[in-house]
This record gives sequence, structure tokens and C-alpha cells, in this order.
Amino acid sequence: MRLTTRGRYAVTAMLDLALHGEIGPISLADISRRQGISLSYLEQLFAKLRQQELVRSVRGPGGGYRLARSGDDIHVAEIIDAVNESIDATSCGGKGNCNSGEVCLTHHLWNDLSEQIHQFLSGITLDGLMHQNEVQLVALRQSELIEVNANVQI
Repeated sequence: MRLTTRGRYAVTAMLDLALHGEIGPISLADISRRQGISLSYLEQLFAKLRQQELVRSVRGPGGGYRLARSGDDIHVAEIIDAVNESIDATSCGGKGNCNSGEVCLTHHLWNDLSEQIHQFLSGITLDGLMHQNEVQLVALRQSELIEVNANVQI
């Protein structure tokens, strides 16, 4: 399976944005602190997400990012596709040259698996993820940690 950190981080950052976006635009610095993703990496990801019109930027004081559409209209597969990430279970990157330049015996099996995973992720929305109890608990814990750390630094 070749879902790298780029795809995972993009989904994580978009979910964070969806969870906290009701209070207004969210800065990448806030996402970086909560999720432990470097700010420069987030900037690269959000440039791609903005190009694909999944997020929009808000300039000025209190600016940051917002979802470009509602969370129930943004699917996980879209996010992964937006950052040029592929979901590929083949050993040849889907090229069909896995066995000395030819298709191997199991190429179609792994290719079908890749398509099934993409279909599965196409059926999951940010809104659906946001309302999972496990996600809510993790988000609460992360917010509490940020609050505790901010109080310790004062």
C-alpha cells in the first residue's frame, strides 16, 4: 500500500479544519500545533488543496483557512487525489510492468484492491468523520493539550 504521509497529513489537516472551522478561519499554525505537522509542509499541502477548491484562504487579522464546501460534500478520496497521492496496492505503481516488464500474476488483484480502497474512501465525508465518537474524543484531547501547554508557557 502506498498511501504516504502526504495523503495522511492532508486528510488529518482537513479533518482538523472541519472540526475547528465553526469558530472562523483556522490558521495553519494552529493545525500544526494540534496535529504535529510542520508548518512548511502544511503550506505545501494547502496550496494544492486550494488549487482543487477544497479550501479557501481568508486574509487579514484573524485570517486562515476555511473549507470551500460543507464537510458533507468533501470526500476523503478527493483530498488524497488533490495532493497528487495515489492509493496503489500494486508493486509496479499501476504500470503493469511488475514481472520483467510484463504484468505479474497478481497485478489485477492488487489493482482491483486499489480501486476498492479508492471507492471506499470516496464514500467517507469529512462530516461523517467529524461525528465519529473516536474522532471527537481525540479532538477534545488535542484541544486540552494545546490549552495546558499555552497555560504552562505563560
